[in-house]
Amino acid sequence: MRLLTATYLLLLTLNTSAHAATGVLGDWITPTQSVVRLYPCGSDVCAKIVKVSPTSPETTDLKNPDAGQHNRPLCGLDVGMGFQRIDANHLDGGHLYDPQSGRTYKGTITAEGDDLKLHGYIGISLLGRTEVWHRVSTIVACK
Repeated sequence: MRLLTATYLLLLTLNTSAHAATGVLGDWITPTQSVVRLYPCGSDVCAKIVKVSPTSPETTDLKNPDAGQHNRPLCGLDVGMGFQRIDANHLDGGHLYDPQSGRTYKGTITAEGDDLKLHGYIGISLLGRTEVWHRVSTIVACK
């Protein structure tokens, strides 16, 4: 029985370590229940919507200030670009696009276990706001 318990604890520890080791990369569910994937794009890290919330009133980028982009699908939309890795859990220097408002913000991203903290701001960081997303298992991306 002790061997079984020890084996279970070892497997649980390995699984938790492997999961946490992915840092900021992976799939994250937003407060609106969409899923966004953070992935390497060249030397940067980018983010794109891979699942649109089933309760989303829109499926296209209607709030974009460029009227020519209003028919662009939210599925596959880049919402984070130009982020530089500080380390596996910290990104800085990028921009976050909010399709709900059509605004783009400077941003930082920090992974803390299964939570991802995105801080978006205009001007100085103190005047921004932080949103927390939660890690989810990798999903099949929408097309």
